[in-house]
Amino acid sequence: MADSTDMFGDPVPEGEGQPTAAELEAAGQSAMFGEPAPVPAVPPSPPPPVAAAPVVQPYRVLARKYRSQTFAELIGQDAMVQTLANAIRRDRLAHAFLMTGVRGVGKTSTARLIAKALNCIGLDGQGGPTIDPCGQCEPCRAIAEGRHIDVIEMDAASHTGVDDVREIIEAVRYAAVSARYKIYIIDEVHMLSRNAFNALLKTLEEPPAHVKFLFATTEVDKLPVTVLSRCQRFDLKRITAPLLASHFAMICEKEGVEAEDEALGMVAAAAEGSVRDGLSILDQAISHADLIGSDDGKTRVSADQVRQMLGLADKTMQRRLLEAVLSGHGGTVLEEVAQQYALGIEPIAMMRAQMDVVHRITVAQVGGIGPDVRSTEEREALESWAKVLAAGQLHRLWQLLLKGYEEVKVAPDPLVAAQMALLRVMHAAEMPDPGGLVRKLEELASRPAIAASAPVSGGGEGGSTDTPTSMAHPASESALPAAAVDWQALVEQVEHVSPLVGATMRLAVRVVDLKPGQLRYQLAPGLPGDPGADIRRALNHITGDAWVVEQASGQALPSLEEAKAQKAEADDAALKENPLVKAALEAFPGAVIIDEDSSREHEKRPWSKRA
Repeated sequence: MADSTDMFGDPVPEGEGQPTAAELEAAGQSAMFGEPAPVPAVPPSPPPPVAAAPVVQPYRVLARKYRSQTFAELIGQDAMVQTLANAIRRDRLAHAFLMTGVRGVGKTSTARLIAKALNCIGLDGQGGPTIDPCGQCEPCRAIAEGRHIDVIEMDAASHTGVDDVREIIEAVRYAAVSARYKIYIIDEVHMLSRNAFNALLKTLEEPPAHVKFLFATTEVDKLPVTVLSRCQRFDLKRITAPLLASHFAMICEKEGVEAEDEALGMVAAAAEGSVRDGLSILDQAISHADLIGSDDGKTRVSADQVRQMLGLADKTMQRRLLEAVLSGHGGTVLEEVAQQYALGIEPIAMMRAQMDVVHRITVAQVGGIGPDVRSTEEREALESWAKVLAAGQLHRLWQLLLKGYEEVKVAPDPLVAAQMALLRVMHAAEMPDPGGLVRKLEELASRPAIAASAPVSGGGEGGSTDTPTSMAHPASESALPAAAVDWQALVEQVEHVSPLVGATMRLAVRVVDLKPGQLRYQLAPGLPGDPGADIRRALNHITGDAWVVEQASGQALPSLEEAKAQKAEADDAALKENPLVKAALEAFPGAVIIDEDSSREHEKRPWSKRA
């Protein structure tokens, strides 16, 4: 079939530029009905390609974003890192590790880091266990993302039974698929049941060489001793507040956030040693700062914002309240409490803040101002209080504030309870501490008694003799002249041999002169007869010498019992002159001072008559 030609006579290949059969049929039908022939439709050009929308990653909280990925990033656990480094370097790896500590100090992060360190193969794929995993090889990335087939993480809080442990026991028989070690990380291991622990013991004691167990718990005391003895234990320490503050400052710098040192210090203090808690609070503080906004578009975290967010009392307000308490101004105390309460500070936070100030003063008094005190004003206030307040006062303030803190926690109206507690502290601030009171009483007891003006009558041969006051009122039995001290020793020896004669010598004999082998004495009024012969026999017996015992006139010392009574009377009079005792007697009319030693002696000898 010959090719067709176009309008210029040039041949046209068959099928090119010619209408199809369907088009001819349509054109014929259109001509039949007198309609114009349709123009063949031109296919539309394809639409331009649309650029793919960028994938928006969801926000990750700071606690997850800045989770430690290397041992160098793990803060505050230098001893554990050094131990692990030495164990890896010397190929002395234990088959089971136990990480314990408070929340948020890095127990699970440490377990994952150990898994990385044991399974890292390096960038060239030829590396071995190392304390510095590269973080770039496939095992490191898979473990960090939680998708490694040979690193199995199990939450013991939701897998507590024997069946869950049985799966582990059956799986440990098989070698690792792609890693050097098959590692089981069991978090909150203390939640396993007793039967589950027992089922795990044999495998935990003698696991295959390719298996490592990593346990993490916050309550290590709940683990059986049989489990503890099979693990190498690491106690992760609380992170100190200064270290937390510097760590948070580094994170703020990476996030492009400006934060005041005092604000970071408050966040670190509120974290109570937990990195995770601190990062959560810091995340909240940054969000709070973003809501407030700034003129230059930068996020700034200030101390006032953190204080408002946490409901903490300003340090200046804390010091003002304590100053009002110590000065004894009740009205000022109530005004300060009302002002803090109006600012949104809870009463329990007020009491806690006062306890913190007292603690800081005590520490400053003992060991100086700590490095966490950044304000010059606060430093000067703590130093001045540390010099003025005694240690006993500070400890008593702490005890009173602690009791008030407990009362505020359980009170139906915490504000009223805080007011009453602080007023009680205010009234007790000026009272002497028990130790100081005891020292004052001891000083009064050891002070020489005041000489009485009335003479002591001595019974000679029916007559009376005036005795000098210095001899009639000795300060104490041990302060008598040498003759009297010797006399007391003789009387005590006679009492052992003849209690009746010894009692007579103690109660009624007043010494005029006492020498070896000679006693000259007077008798107290009211004693019938002369016990001289009995005394002489007793002295001869206890000394083995011949004694001359006779009555004599002249100046005489009071008898031992009289001296004791005079001393007690003088001590009692001196005690009543004490301002504190005076105030107590005036406050409680009719009160009687009772000697504790005398009371005990009376209990031992109920037949004696108490004075």
